[in-house]
Parts: sequence; C-alpha cells; structure tokens
Amino acid sequence: MQFGWLTLGHSASGDGDHAAIHEQVEQACFAEAAGFDGIWLTEHNFTGESVYCDPIPLASVVAARTSRIRIGFAVLQLALRHPIRLATELALLDNLSNGRIDVGVGHGTNYNEYEFVGYGLRSDDSRERMAETLEVMVRAWTEAPLVHHGKFYQLSLPALRPRTRQRPHPPIWRAVSSAGSVRECGRLGAPILIARIPIARVPERLALYEAGLDESGLEPSVRSRLRGQAALWRWVHVAESQRQAEDELAAALRQARTHALHARSTHNPPDFHVDVSRVNPWNDPRVDHADGVRYALDHSALYGTAPRVAEQVAELRDAGVGHVLCQMSTGDLPHASVLDSMRRFGEQVMPRFR
Repeated sequence: MQFGWLTLGHSASGDGDHAAIHEQVEQACFAEAAGFDGIWLTEHNFTGESVYCDPIPLASVVAARTSRIRIGFAVLQLALRHPIRLATELALLDNLSNGRIDVGVGHGTNYNEYEFVGYGLRSDDSRERMAETLEVMVRAWTEAPLVHHGKFYQLSLPALRPRTRQRPHPPIWRAVSSAGSVRECGRLGAPILIARIPIARVPERLALYEAGLDESGLEPSVRSRLRGQAALWRWVHVAESQRQAEDELAAALRQARTHALHARSTHNPPDFHVDVSRVNPWNDPRVDHADGVRYALDHSALYGTAPRVAEQVAELRDAGVGHVLCQMSTGDLPHASVLDSMRRFGEQVMPRFR
C-alpha cells in the first residue's frame, strides 16, 4: 500500500499564522523521514482554514528540504488561477523538486463561496473555468508556440519556460466525489483523489473507476497502476491509548468544524446554497457539533493505538484501497501531538502494509 501525508493546516487567528506556517513546513518535511510516499497540500483562502493559502510557495520550501518524497496538491483550485502563471509556477517547482510533483486539480470549493467572491468571481461558471484553465495549462507544457482563443482567455505565447522536468508533464490528479466523475476519470486515464466517503461506498466507487479504465484503451499495466494508486482521504490520529486518540481527534475535529461553519455562515453571500447532494452530517450546519464529529469519527477517520489503526487500514485494504491520504494535521491538534502521531504511524502501522 501507499500512504500520503495530507494537511489542512488550520490557524485560528492571524496572530498565530507565522508559527502555524512553520509548523506545517516541519511536519511536511518530517513526513519524508517517517516513511510516507507523498505530501499532499490543500488550498483554501482568507480564513485560516488552510493557513498557508497558496500551497505552491510552501511546496517550494518543502522541495528544498526533502529529497525523495513526492509533493502533491489536493487540490489546486483552478477556477481561481490564470493558466499561464500556474503552468509557469508548476514547471519551475517540478524543476526545483527534480520531478517530484503531482498536480491535483479541482474547480474550487463546494462550500466556501467567499473564496470565489474574494477573487471577484462566483462559482456558477467554475467548472467551465477549470476546464479551460486545465486545457491551457497542459497545452502550455506540451505545445510551442501556443495560441488559444477560449471563453475566458485569449492567449498567444512563443513557448513556456522552463519546461517541466517530468515529460510530457507532471501527473494530473482529479478530485472526485460523484459516481459519474469517477467513471469519467477512469475513461480519461486520470489518477483520482477520493473524498472522505464511508467505507461501505468505497467498493462501488472503485468498481466504477475500474469500469472506466476498462473503456480507456490503456495498456493493462497502466490500468493496474492507476487502479492501485487511487487515493482515499482519511483523518488519522495515533496515540498511546484508544481513549487519548479519540479525545484528541474529536476535540480537533470539533474546532475545525466550528471554524469552517462559522466562516461559511459569516462570509458566504446570502444567495449561495450548497447542493443537497454534497451535504452530510459533517458539513451540515443544521447538525449539532457532537453528532457531526461522531459521524466523522465513525465514517471518515482512522484513530486509536497503532495496532487498532493497523486494523482499520487493513479494512480499507480489504475493501480494495491501495493508497490512503492521511490527514494528520487537523484543527488545533498541538504540533507535538501531530509529530508523535506521524512517528507512531510510520514506525508501527505502515511497515505492516509494505
């Protein structure tokens, strides 16, 4: 199995941002020493939900301080970015990291409309913006000269420099949630990042992905590799005792949930509503915090002693999962607790699945 270290590094206030950013760097670099296969950085803006906001500069620092581990994005919000600037920044990062980046892409958050508003946009056309940005970015990496006449961008450039280190370009991962998008990614041969769905839904999603891969026309070896690296997101916390792990993770989840729901209720415009298909007890503001946190613990988390967490990983493996993204920096979990959890996971859990 493969294991990625994923962060959604919170900061409760601007006064704490400096310390939180440096803690995120230390944790990300420690992920290599702990034995993780990849570092996955998220993107959220304005409220400290992801303290560094833009993961690309943070990835540059991590790339300079590591040598082996891959560095991915889960995900870059393409609707908020200019395709040529993004293609240039990622090409430079691919060179700085000696070809270690994985580019996870999405149209933007489904819940924080204020992130679009902050860039002078709304989410109504975010999928169209994403599609055009992705098309231009890939063409910029693979064509010279490039001329593009689209809905959002009119572009002409002789060539993009530097060229990416990975050829023809870094792997482009897709964040997926709906059944249709999972199968379509299989048809496209795109590696996927699966949201924190309950384990009961995992075999169905993987079967849809495999069905799409079967329609892709790719070589069997490529289809097998893509199937094995399909990544499932989970909160993870390993502690000395089961009670300690649950108490610490529950408190951190409560803080993170309180922070996110407050930001949405305060900053989202009144005409914005989340699609009902994307609502669950974790993100539904009508559900009280105790029930929302309980849902997260029961359906989206691996926590406890190292032996217990290994049992939970084995359950995912038996459901067909070969790649787990472990969100270990959550809410206000203390920096020392996160490092301790990472150390326990690396020493006592991962080796059982190598």
